[in-house]
Amino acid sequence: MKRSGFFIYTMVALLFSSCGGRSKASFALTAGDTIPLRYADNLTLVTYSDYTVATLRNPWDTLKTLHTYILVPSSQSLPAHLPEGTIVRTPLRKSVIYSSVHCSLMESLGVTGSIGGVCDLKYIKLPSIQDGCSKGTIIDCGDGMNPDMEKIIELHPDAILLSPFENSGGYGRIEKLNIPIIECADYMETSALGRAEWMRFYGLLFGVASEADSLFAEVDSCYGRLKKRAALSSVSLSIVSELKSGSAWYVPGGRSTIGRLFNDACGRYVFSEDKHSGSIPLAFETVFDKAGDADVWTIKYNRDRDMTYADLKADYMGYTGFKAFKTRNIYGCNTAKVPFYEETPFRPDYLLADLIQILHPEIGDLGGLRYFCKLNE
Repeated sequence: MKRSGFFIYTMVALLFSSCGGRSKASFALTAGDTIPLRYADNLTLVTYSDYTVATLRNPWDTLKTLHTYILVPSSQSLPAHLPEGTIVRTPLRKSVIYSSVHCSLMESLGVTGSIGGVCDLKYIKLPSIQDGCSKGTIIDCGDGMNPDMEKIIELHPDAILLSPFENSGGYGRIEKLNIPIIECADYMETSALGRAEWMRFYGLLFGVASEADSLFAEVDSCYGRLKKRAALSSVSLSIVSELKSGSAWYVPGGRSTIGRLFNDACGRYVFSEDKHSGSIPLAFETVFDKAGDADVWTIKYNRDRDMTYADLKADYMGYTGFKAFKTRNIYGCNTAKVPFYEETPFRPDYLLADLIQILHPEIGDLGGLRYFCKLNE
């Protein structure tokens, strides 16, 4: 079992502690109960009688650990012997959250009241967060790359939730505040359900583990039913996605979350054979050669008004050569108007339902499109 290694890790840690005396904390050799996770590869959760250990695998170097958190209920005294890691007293009552994705999840879990501050407010379209900042119940802590330290210090949050990046060089001054930094590396999972399953970790942090477990069970069940529904369709359409950005067209890799979603929707993704788990920059000519005859084209953009075929042509004449442009089979998602980025990371079933309806137009009982719509002239 892929998560059984924590017990071995415990024994090794004890051995080094007894031999070298370098461990900052020692702990009794007690067996914990691993919380079974079905899809997440970079997260391990083990419960003990007095605490829970959350181990985050480094997604950029999978033989290493990104971070270890020791979750201890604030209602009890701190145990005398704890494993090494960042101690977090739970549930979090006041947190600073850097991303709209995690703010949206907290709203879904019913703990918006535990958000004391946010960064990059201009990118957070959630009315509850905007209203909270207007009323002063949520503090705008400024730019995520250069947060307002005085406001964070004054807020005195229980934890700061942010997304880590490879070779980021750390988190600057906030690391010196002695406030637990929760590294939200969920976005590095390579499956949609794997990322969504991280909500169970966040549920433990905010004291709503049962609600998070129930929500994930719903997501998992809905996703599975939709996937089976798509497999029954006799329609098989090819698909390309995204737009050119500057000199490059960033297409989802074949093993990326989006690439796998196309596959689960039973669409023939033109870059499905690619081995990358992230986006890959390609020249326009390369994309056109590979995807010029794709039946369907999905695009995302952020504009005051919905994009049209005339807009696409004006942006870049080369787009007009695609089959999907000629047959008027392009679907657009205006992220300025719909909560695509806020919802889909933890509700991939919503996105899968959209893709199935786009790729299998004969399926007409899934409630209509949530994020995408056909482009107008």
